[in-house]
Amino acid sequence: MEPTTKILVVEDEVKVAELIKKGLETNGFLVDLAFDGMMGRRLGMQHHYDLIILDINLPHENGYMVCRAIRERNNQVPIIFLTALDALDDKLEGFDAGADDYIAKPFEMKELLARVRVFLKRNGTAEVGSTAARMLTAADLVLNVDAKTVVRAGKSIELTAKEFQLLQYLLENKNKVISKVDIAEKIWNITFDTGTNVIEVYVNYLRNKVDKGFEKKLIHTQIGMGYVLREG
Repeated sequence: MEPTTKILVVEDEVKVAELIKKGLETNGFLVDLAFDGMMGRRLGMQHHYDLIILDINLPHENGYMVCRAIRERNNQVPIIFLTALDALDDKLEGFDAGADDYIAKPFEMKELLARVRVFLKRNGTAEVGSTAARMLTAADLVLNVDAKTVVRAGKSIELTAKEFQLLQYLLENKNKVISKVDIAEKIWNITFDTGTNVIEVYVNYLRNKVDKGFEKKLIHTQIGMGYVLREG
């Protein structure tokens, strides 16, 4: 059977790019390479990919710029940053740009492959012939896990990749108080730092999109404990 899952790798170090390409192709994936940000942005916006692996330090346009540009056109494709910039601020900026995951260099090919498979499975790419779409609901809010869509009271709500993941996590734990530590680990894959307000910022983003303009508020703060999505 011919491989059908297509991955874009944007990496300016030719040897690293070829290594990733070989590793992915050995495991049955189709791979396109881009060696600078401008080419990566163009390919990512013009073609359909099931997943994108993106460096940050790139010629012409950096990875943050490329990620934001692709996200404006495509809110569903998983984007993994693969970079030597691994400070907390770098990771937060990457997630804010719309990335789904962040792997620091140097990396193990086995780890990269494992992350790739997780996101392909999450997006349904690795599950050909899957059955009915998985829906999560609370009051008049409906989140379609497979189609990556959110609707409230019949109105479509546009979310970034991280906003969608956060809302999905809150819905999966409906009526349960989720701590900031849990959210940081599950959504950002980082250890929670009390000096960062990224979680509060993203909860506010969600409130502005999911609750603003609706009489019934779904997302609540439990002071000193975390957040809860409550429908009752």
